Amino acid sequence: MSIPLLILDSVTKLPAEADGAVVVGGSHAAIYAAHLSAKGGIRAALHHDAGIGLDEAGIGGLAYAETLGMAMVALATATCRIGDGKDQFERGIVSRANRQAATCGVTVGMNCKEAAERLKHAPWPHRPPPPKAESRHLVDGIVCVDSATLLLPEDHGKIVATGSHGARNSGMTTAPTRPRLIFFNDAGPGIDRGGVLGLDILEREGVAGAAVAAASARIGDGRSTLQDGTISAVNDTAFRLGARIGGSALALARALAEKAA
Repeated sequence: MSIPLLILDSVTKLPAEADGAVVVGGSHAAIYAAHLSAKGGIRAALHHDAGIGLDEAGIGGLAYAETLGMAMVALATATCRIGDGKDQFERGIVSRANRQAATCGVTVGMNCKEAAERLKHAPWPHRPPPPKAESRHLVDGIVCVDSATLLLPEDHGKIVATGSHGARNSGMTTAPTRPRLIFFNDAGPGIDRGGVLGLDILEREGVAGAAVAAASARIGDGRSTLQDGTISAVNDTAFRLGARIGGSALALARALAEKAA
């Protein structure tokens, strides 16, 4: 039987054909993305390690996937752009592999193409994931979402902290909502500034965007972005609001919220 290989920029909205497939997904390898991959029935997932970051959150999904029996691999941020499945497939190098992936012969330092081929032998089907806890919260009136895809129309004009990376596709996803200011995780930011390219897109749309360092906040956790994050990148619109590299995301968000009150 031929095992399909899909190359996607994100695993937040998986197509039906992902069920049973090996998927190179542009998403980070944190627990949130691993949950979505497992929920979609993916045979094996190759995600981005997002700079690994605080508490190794960028690869936290590998252990989560292992408990479900799903093979999962992370690709090094220094080798490929997050949010860009094609680039990950073409240039990505494995930085971590869970037990099921290692059993298929995947090793650290292997290129993504070879790893994806070996993962066609991964065990499947695996156990479905348990229900996911709430991923949207309000902290001091500031919207915290674990994924940028969870923004709502009513978030227009609000301050938002998201657990997502700040890659190009994140900028495109969030620009239409037009928050007053939105924070991302910089995912490294890795090769070609991949983890913060979305800030440039937001700037063209006149939307303030900033990223916090992966080493300071857990990717995939919007509350950590807000409460723990140290700003590492800003666009010009965010700079005019007072965002500064090295500053606290929480302090800035609170100051802006107070002015708006």
